[in-house]
Amino acid sequence: MKSTQAIASYAYTDAEVTEDKTYAVGNRLEDVPKNQASLWTTYELQNGDFKGLGFGLGLFYVGTWAGDLDNSFEVPDYLRTDAAIYYRRDALKAAINIRNLFDTEYFVDSNGTRARVKTGAPFTIIASISWEF
Repeated sequence: MKSTQAIASYAYTDAEVTEDKTYAVGNRLEDVPKNQASLWTTYELQNGDFKGLGFGLGLFYVGTWAGDLDNSFEVPDYLRTDAAIYYRRDALKAAINIRNLFDTEYFVDSNGTRARVKTGAPFTIIASISWEF
């Protein structure tokens, strides 16, 4: 296993109405951001008393998107940060994952109406431990 790892991704999605009797051709589809990107990095100690101790940091960007098919409102973009600390030694695995480290307010779904825009999860800590046999 390498001591440092990084995973990066980017997506550009140009989703729009191309033919319809109700909505204007060219309108953006609801809940589909044009731009999304992420970067997740980890570092794990390979030697010494703390061999197997690792740290992770992730950035997740979602661009603006249309809140409805009429394109009457736009949902703002956001940048969410996640983090992790973990320990792996032989069959033991333990981790503490922190989602939305800075408690950023962000939106994940509009349900096609301004009144029903759904917020994403707030600052969350998840702990896990496992033993493989």
